[in-house]
Amino acid sequence: MLHALEVFTTVIVGLMVGVEFSVAFVMNRIFHALPEDSDQLARSHGGRMLGTLMPFWYIGSLVLSAVWAIAGWNRPGTGLVVVAAALLIVSVVMSLLLLVPINNRGKTWTPENRPADWKEQMNRWDRYHYVRVAVIVAAFTLLVTALV
Repeated sequence: MLHALEVFTTVIVGLMVGVEFSVAFVMNRIFHALPEDSDQLARSHGGRMLGTLMPFWYIGSLVLSAVWAIAGWNRPGTGLVVVAAALLIVSVVMSLLLLVPINNRGKTWTPENRPADWKEQMNRWDRYHYVRVAVIVAAFTLLVTALV
């Protein structure tokens, strides 16, 4: 049963990493290349869509990692799982303090009501997101290492 939890947790965290990596290095670059107001409209839509899903995914990944650490407390690799869970906590805190406030503003913007500094705010979100992606990639790497 523990092995199934380990694999399931690793897959869930891996999928989350894939989505966030894609946002950072694929989708945002596509959005930047769109004409006129399309970049801002795409980001607003993405903020609404992923802003609804990602809190559950981040918290779920953290909970699964914590359960893995507790269930396998005396097994090899548990230290790696604990560090991975700590990194997932960092990613949740980063999200709540840095990314969500910008996202909550951005998802309501339209070309008619967006602030003059909207691109600066989106660039700040991107920089924070790159750091968050690095944190969750590290967590995923530790989970994979603990699994094998």
